[in-house]
Amino acid sequence: MKTGTTVNRHATRQSTTWLLPVVWLLLTICGTAVAEEQGGGAVPNPGIELWRAVREGPPPGVSRSQVEGIGMTTLIAEGGERWRQLRSNYVAPWGGWALVGMLGVLTLFHLVRKSPERFDGSSGKVIVRFPDYDRILHWFMAGTFLFLAISGLILLLGRYVILPLVGPQAFGAIASASKEGHNLFGPVFIVSLTLFVLRFAQRNFFARGDLAWLAKGGGMLSGKHVSAGFFNAGEKILFWSITFGGLAISISGLILVFPLFGQSRELMQLMLLVHGIAALVLIAFTFGHMYLGSIGLPGSFNAMNTGKVDADWAHAHHDRWHREAEEKGLIEKAPS
Repeated sequence: MKTGTTVNRHATRQSTTWLLPVVWLLLTICGTAVAEEQGGGAVPNPGIELWRAVREGPPPGVSRSQVEGIGMTTLIAEGGERWRQLRSNYVAPWGGWALVGMLGVLTLFHLVRKSPERFDGSSGKVIVRFPDYDRILHWFMAGTFLFLAISGLILLLGRYVILPLVGPQAFGAIASASKEGHNLFGPVFIVSLTLFVLRFAQRNFFARGDLAWLAKGGGMLSGKHVSAGFFNAGEKILFWSITFGGLAISISGLILVFPLFGQSRELMQLMLLVHGIAALVLIAFTFGHMYLGSIGLPGSFNAMNTGKVDADWAHAHHDRWHREAEEKGLIEKAPS
């Protein structure tokens, strides 16, 4: 009898098990109907507040994390996705195509312009344009900037250009090395930029004749020389672009590399955009500077190579400075 009773109880329990979810569903529906009748709306999702706290972070003092800092208690930052879309869909592709366009413009300009006058040293006279300290400082800053430009472009555009060519593992190593090197040499660039500005600022203030030089485009299209001093208006624009662009890169870079001063995520996202855009503009300017300092204006490279330029070159491109050097007896006989 006991065995039969036990079997019957087990069977009854199995037959009524399916009723539990049905009862739960009916109670839920009834509760929802009552809530709608009393409150005039749907029952709020009990997880709304939880997920709002996950996205936005709880109020101050409600929770804490082992890592202290602004935004450390926010598990999911919604603004990060908007920033990623802006960087990936606009800054990176537009910046990359802008650099390609700059190279295209320089190439087209080189093909259609009149052949620039060449100075082969036949004048037999030279002028010291940049002493050793100036040239060392120039190449120190130029080398640092080029390294930062290349490593920065790898981080910005590498996944679109390099990743498909070398694969994820190789690109991961390249990107990691670029990031570490970029962060390491960033402060070095700040030092070189400061010394560069202190050394050359005095000669780059705009003065008489600069507006006329700009109005005539420096004679680049007409082939006719335009009067200029030690630095022409184009070189002065480049100098101040490097100064203020480098300042923007330096300040934004320090905020990004040393997030120890209470920077918010939003500020760092903004600084990363400023950093990238300012760097892209300076790289584009650097393309033009490299072109004009080499094949664009034959004889110009000697200024930063040996420090001396041909006297005829000086008279053609910087006639006022040539006249001053002649009055001061600074024109030398060219070494044989």
